[in-house]
Amino acid sequence: MTAIQTENLQKFYGQVHALDGLSLSVESGSIFGFLGPNGAGKSTTIRLLTGLARPSGGRAWVAGVEVGSSRQVAARIGYLPEEPAFYNWMTPVEFLDHVARIFGIKAAERQTRTRQLLEQVGLSEVRKRRIGGFSHGMRQRLGLAQAIVNHPEVLFLDEPTSGLDPAGRKEVLDLIRQLRRQSTVFMSTHILADVERVCDTVGILNHGRLVVEARQDELLSRYTIPAFELECDPGLEEAFKAWCESLKPAEWVSSVVINGSTARVVVKDVAQARQALLARVVEAGLALRRYEIVTPSLEDIFLRLVNGESREK
Repeated sequence: MTAIQTENLQKFYGQVHALDGLSLSVESGSIFGFLGPNGAGKSTTIRLLTGLARPSGGRAWVAGVEVGSSRQVAARIGYLPEEPAFYNWMTPVEFLDHVARIFGIKAAERQTRTRQLLEQVGLSEVRKRRIGGFSHGMRQRLGLAQAIVNHPEVLFLDEPTSGLDPAGRKEVLDLIRQLRRQSTVFMSTHILADVERVCDTVGILNHGRLVVEARQDELLSRYTIPAFELECDPGLEEAFKAWCESLKPAEWVSSVVINGSTARVVVKDVAQARQALLARVVEAGLALRRYEIVTPSLEDIFLRLVNGESREK
């Protein structure tokens, strides 16, 4: 089933095309990482999907409801903005109770729900403290709690770990991973490591346009570089360099780049190279510290796609 669907979604501010024909599909029950450099249109997309802004063109559906039916959409979604706002004089208990009232949750259920949420986000011990004294990480966790008060079918998170220290980021990402069991999560961010840790599917946006949309494992496989990296033991650089040079004429080799004790061998056929390269290593009696097939990171792919599109422009 599809939790989010857009068709040629557009948002223009005069001559600025903040979103230029976005068409994507987000599977129910997934954690979708919406990536892009600052100014790519990520926050604009979330504002359109949550009904906080009107599109200049195109259509969108969230949880089976066309965006524009604001009350129906609002009842089915949760939203954590990049900078969540709170009533600083309230306690977490009072704030979550207030949010639950807005959603029409009855008193007995509000009390139970508030207790459950504070336990889930690790704020039970500070439930009676004023929010004004909370750290940034505590405020983000409380923001996540308010975003799921109504058991949303779809949860929108805009830069949920922005500005957090490593410990705070880990706490928030662990919470997001747990939310997969409850909601479809649409997470906008420019922090690639966060997406690698928690997201099933990735969409990359640049200049208001969708560059690619695919499952993370599929994306990594699609952009795998057919290359091997080898590193020799210290003191053997000269012999290692000579051996690497001897690989260049082989029919299965595209190129060899040597950098001190490390070499990258780009090949034409990975299966053939896997057998031939190891055989050459054994034959030469070469002492290696490292031998591995090069695997691209999400950052490698992101920079390749975004920079490639920028050059086309």
